[in-house]
Amino acid sequence: MPMDVSSFQVSLEEGERWKRTLSITVPSEIVQAEREAAVRKLSGQVRLPGFRAGKVPSRVIEKRFGPAINQELVDRVVGEAYREVLRDRDLRPISEGEVSKVDFDGSSDLTFEVSFDVAPDLPLERTSGFAVTRPSLTVGDAEVDQVLDRVREQHGTWVPAESGSPAVGNRVSVRIQRLADEDDEPRPYEFQLGKEEAIPEIEAAIQTLEVGGEGDFTVTFPEDFPTEEKRGTSDELRIFLDGFKTLELPELTDAFAAEVGDFETVDALRARILEDLRKEAEEEAEGAVRGQLLEQLLAANPFDVPDSMIDQYIRSMIGNEQELPPEQMAEARTQLGDQAGHAVKRFLLVEEFARKFELAATEDEVDERIEEMATRAGTDPGELYARLQKAGRIERLEREITERKVFDALKAESTITEAS
Repeated sequence: MPMDVSSFQVSLEEGERWKRTLSITVPSEIVQAEREAAVRKLSGQVRLPGFRAGKVPSRVIEKRFGPAINQELVDRVVGEAYREVLRDRDLRPISEGEVSKVDFDGSSDLTFEVSFDVAPDLPLERTSGFAVTRPSLTVGDAEVDQVLDRVREQHGTWVPAESGSPAVGNRVSVRIQRLADEDDEPRPYEFQLGKEEAIPEIEAAIQTLEVGGEGDFTVTFPEDFPTEEKRGTSDELRIFLDGFKTLELPELTDAFAAEVGDFETVDALRARILEDLRKEAEEEAEGAVRGQLLEQLLAANPFDVPDSMIDQYIRSMIGNEQELPPEQMAEARTQLGDQAGHAVKRFLLVEEFARKFELAATEDEVDERIEEMATRAGTDPGELYARLQKAGRIERLEREITERKVFDALKAESTITEAS
């Protein structure tokens, strides 16, 4: 049962920028009622020698478990009171509340403070009159040929070479040994030349060897090498080429087209690829327009965001929603802070634009989108909705619809020029 907030003493202090602090006093009669309920519940659950189950006297419970009851009581009442006050005052924190100054002696009023951040106020003084350029992304036979080459590579066959030296594109099997560690066994590696899976000097050295051959080489590690201490240093390596394979590509025939998909001819395959590439180009151009509009909207309506929002976004970026150790968070802020801050601003701006112009996705629009998706997938809309809901994707769908409406509104009030 919710607590009666009307009996609380509550004050709200506005701190620097987005910081807010609630001071809450919960009357002793409410606290004691909660405490008595906790004692009765524990009395019915605990088993002690000499007492029947569920019949342990309250005085015994108090003597044995009093301090633990008080701690659990304070934690629970503080949490419930805080949530009820937030709901009563329509406050929506964007950070976890930091509880402090808890005062309770077991019989008096319970007082405490909670500090938190609230979302920043967004000005949105200018929302129209922007000028952007839609990039011209042409797609033709050359792009189709590139896709066909990749498809043929995916269906190619790796054939071992009996002799000779490998070239870019070949898959090599090598063993590499540091000359300073000649007593250690060479370490085996297998990779494709030209795919940046090894540093350039090692790849160049391998191409000078023949199958079954070996050679000693001085290799300098590039400045962008992943291991920082090795950057710019040199090492003496012995490389053994155990073998390499060449990729034999299938011929581009109607039979191949039928093998990779439901296509009767190569021309039909090329037509589908061209259609897909044009659709991707259109989506890329539309994305560029949206990006320009949003950047201009940000520039016209500058604002700052709380560090707590940036930290939360950083945690989501690195796949860790929990609090990070201070030193790890400091490093993450250095590396990702600017990117995270910009992303949070874009998110908030779209959200505020949708709120101001009442563009948030409606239930009917979500249902309509799901019906479209179900029709394309050949499934029942109700079943698809249930799956999306279970996977937590309804909210994402709502945001996609909202963003589309926001950008449609922005485009309608802006000048879009096609690139020449």
